Amino acid sequence: MKYLCLAYEEERKLNDLSQSEWEALRKETLDYVDALRKSGHLIMTQALQSATRATTLRVRNGKLSATDGPFAETKEQIGGFFLIEAEGFDEAARIAAEWPSARIGSIEVRPIEEELSHDRRYR
Repeated sequence: MKYLCLAYEEERKLNDLSQSEWEALRKETLDYVDALRKSGHLIMTQALQSATRATTLRVRNGKLSATDGPFAETKEQIGGFFLIEAEGFDEAARIAAEWPSARIGSIEVRPIEEELSHDRRYR
């Protein structure tokens, strides 16, 4: 089963890391990515640019509105994602919990909906 893992981060916390702390976290993350690839669990991963570069779009009553930055005013924003293959939720949660930045942020784990339901979006 596929799971999307969203990595939430506080930019301030990452920016406050010393150069050596950042390099250690980066290396640990790249090593974990490599291990997940080799084990066959990792399908894809990407980091995102700063949330300050984001634009949130909405269409209401046929009118488009655009807001610079993330819509929600929160400390943590999505910093990246990884798509994994796991036997079930417990394995997916274990994999996500070992993602290095989980120690300073949070990881949301969601099963992928393989097909859009005919009757309702969320059951």
